[in-house]
Amino acid sequence: MTDSGLATASATHRLARRLEAVLALDPDAGAIEYEGDWTTWGQIAELARRVGDVCRRHGGDSPTVGILLRNRPSHVAAFLGVLLTGGCVVTINPARGDARTRSDIASLELALVIGDADDLANLVDPATSGTLVALGDVTDALTVTVSGHLVGNTPTRPGVAVRMLTSGTTGPPKRVDLTYDMLAHSVLGPPAATDTPPTTLSSGVAIVNAPLVHIGGVFRTLQCVVAARPYVLLPRFEIESWAEAVRRYRPRAVSLVPAAVRTVLHSSLTRDDLASIIAVTSGTAPLSAEDADAFTEKFGIPVLTSYAATEFGGGVAGWSLADHREFWAAKRGSAGRATGGARLRVVADDGTVLEPDRIGLLEVKPGQLGPATDWIRTTDLARIDADGFVWVVGRADQAVIRGGFKVIPDDVRVALENHPAVEGAAVVGRPHDRLGAVPVAMIELRPGASVSVAEIEAFLAERLARYEIPTEFSVVAAIPRTPSGKADLAAVRDQFDGGSADGE
Repeated sequence: MTDSGLATASATHRLARRLEAVLALDPDAGAIEYEGDWTTWGQIAELARRVGDVCRRHGGDSPTVGILLRNRPSHVAAFLGVLLTGGCVVTINPARGDARTRSDIASLELALVIGDADDLANLVDPATSGTLVALGDVTDALTVTVSGHLVGNTPTRPGVAVRMLTSGTTGPPKRVDLTYDMLAHSVLGPPAATDTPPTTLSSGVAIVNAPLVHIGGVFRTLQCVVAARPYVLLPRFEIESWAEAVRRYRPRAVSLVPAAVRTVLHSSLTRDDLASIIAVTSGTAPLSAEDADAFTEKFGIPVLTSYAATEFGGGVAGWSLADHREFWAAKRGSAGRATGGARLRVVADDGTVLEPDRIGLLEVKPGQLGPATDWIRTTDLARIDADGFVWVVGRADQAVIRGGFKVIPDDVRVALENHPAVEGAAVVGRPHDRLGAVPVAMIELRPGASVSVAEIEAFLAERLARYEIPTEFSVVAAIPRTPSGKADLAAVRDQFDGGSADGE
């Protein structure tokens, strides 16, 4: 990249310097394959430069820029272009529902909004936003529309790279500030590590199927770019297109959310289809040990689960391949051990640190936030054994208190997903006049499967206490999910609304 303004702006942080160096390595080589066509590193770099120019011209030296993110090469370039100016990307999900997205954008009062022309026309009121930048294909000219309406740019603390939407599993998504330092720690390692950029492009091709509007998609994209690794960008996870990419490019490792792991597990794919893969990484939501073992038995591939949160700026615990080989048989179901310089502990409600294997609230000091960070208390119930392996057993804020008995929805979900006819399940609490609350379950069946409520109840009776068995079951074609693949529990709860349950 030769633009001097961009070079000056990118010199402010080691992450931006790495991005710029990689984009200039081999401009004519393929960077992103999307729907069968390759976009070159040079095309990504040029669009990033043009986006950066617009951002500086209309947003100042450190612009705050909303992007209606979709999994498309031009959106990757726009995202990188903002980072290369030292600006802040405010992630906006154009697929949350038009009314909610319009309201979200209006409340942000952004001076700059970038997105596809159709999304901007449909979702952005020029009276509540400033300059609009319409993206087309990577090589298309940018269409810039300057509104006469003055808006107050969303305040962002210094050093923030992305105001990232959380997954919104239990309620409306909120935004979390991810700093340049946090992102750099996650994709480059701590500052003490070498920041020497690669001198050649990677020979392997990765697959990115996580949505850019979710932290998983952001990290996977940045991991590929900083490593100079070309990748296939899928609009979304679909088994046919994902499997075709695996067969064509034979990656050594892939990343799948638990729902996608189960989709692959129950598909007609064979060991030959996935022969190149030596490990599957999986996060964003719990994956049962039974599903992980079944995947390994079918394909001969270990599933390396992890524990992360948007608020942490990435992962804080996970399995390495070496740990999996040595410890999985004894520690199956664990989310692994602390990673990336993180520290983990389990405490009682009053903050007392609990002994190994006691269940309590998980507290974390993420390595991404530096050694001076205070302990962050999560809403996850967990236990940590003497070897440092952590088991997340449920969420304290989702516990259903049924007549004085505590029901952990994740325990019920795991039991349901062990039924051979069940593809996925989601369990929430529903108000009850006498018992306070009762669990109810939404079930998605495997293709071609059928099962009666009585059969489900009999199956659960062998695995759960009577008070843990849901009082109502709803069989649906597809469980509503967040962009990260988690069950959207707020949407599930909405579908069960309409009065108190009667069962016990």
